[in-house]
Amino acid sequence: MPPTGALDGLLVVDLSRVLAGPYCTMTLGDLGARVIKIEEPGKGDDTRTWGPPFWGGISCYYLSVNRNKESLTLDLKTAGGRAVLWQLIERADILVENFRPGTLERLGFGFSECAERNPRLVYASISGYGVTGPEASRAGYDLIAQGEGGVMSLTGEPDGTPMKAGVSQADIVAGMWALSGILAALVARSASGRGQRVDASLLDGQIGLLTYYTANLWATGAEPERLGNRHPNLTPYGTFPCSDGWITIGAGNDALFGKLCSALGAPQLAERAEFATNPSRLAHRAGLETELAALTRRHSAAETLEMLRAAGVPAGRVRTVPEALAAPQTIARGMVVELPHAEIPDFRTIGTPVKLSDTPGVPRTAPPALGEHTDRVLAELGHDAPAIARLRDEGAI
Repeated sequence: MPPTGALDGLLVVDLSRVLAGPYCTMTLGDLGARVIKIEEPGKGDDTRTWGPPFWGGISCYYLSVNRNKESLTLDLKTAGGRAVLWQLIERADILVENFRPGTLERLGFGFSECAERNPRLVYASISGYGVTGPEASRAGYDLIAQGEGGVMSLTGEPDGTPMKAGVSQADIVAGMWALSGILAALVARSASGRGQRVDASLLDGQIGLLTYYTANLWATGAEPERLGNRHPNLTPYGTFPCSDGWITIGAGNDALFGKLCSALGAPQLAERAEFATNPSRLAHRAGLETELAALTRRHSAAETLEMLRAAGVPAGRVRTVPEALAAPQTIARGMVVELPHAEIPDFRTIGTPVKLSDTPGVPRTAPPALGEHTDRVLAELGHDAPAIARLRDEGAI
């Protein structure tokens, strides 16, 4: 018998869509919670239409963040749809939403109303700017948050254009922070018996990523600059060319730098005054990188990595996405998972990044079709076949 998930027995009402919220609720599902995704009849999550590409006629974007969920269609503008949602909320442990602040309040499902009906409910709101402050009512978008949160100003080459990350990290970071808040609120509930509101935003998540950049700024007064793949406090720490591709090298202290130079056949570099310590290397970063690049170019990436790893120097290959997915360590860690899907015979999904020894997270079911579980969930809530038919006729489901 498979182990029980850490969140087994918990019910999540998922009112989120697109990425930040669905990523959060997908992970709750991976960890064992039952997640019921509420979608608009006939339309569903916005990402169901985002493409190409499509896989088996289904949006790849939607497929990427909606496993381990059940789909229930409800029109919350109808009395019947709202009544069903209240039935779920009264039974739920967690509600996750990422509407613009104020939207659910106008529909009658704000935090205070939900907490009155279900005091144990953990109510998680994910938004662009949080539920307080002068910009709380603004819509949130990953690109905008990366720019306004300062991260984009640090990304890209020094003389190039500010760049967003290659992945939608502002959305995903906000989803992860919401998840952390939900888990903390559940722990607090175990002592108090009461739920609470979790307020996570794209902007706060980006500010939270700045870490040592803020300390550098406050200590020196110098505005952080774009450094490409370099590190503001360490060198050599970045990408270096080989004869057939790129590698990364992170020699984070003087001892590792010495090992790096010896492994590349140039121990004299570590003995030069301008490279002897990390502060002096930072002062002469450009010259050091030029000399190291000339050494790494002499060999293939595989040859260079073999030499560096034998010397104990942290280094790795810059892999393409297919290479990263096919890597033996990726496979060994269960980070590529096959799931049965009615329309996609070879459906695969990314595994759960967090590993628990006794109650591991498991991708169990493929992302649902729109409204796939509507009748079943309604029946569990006490609606018989005629009642379900009436809701359908009214456009509530």
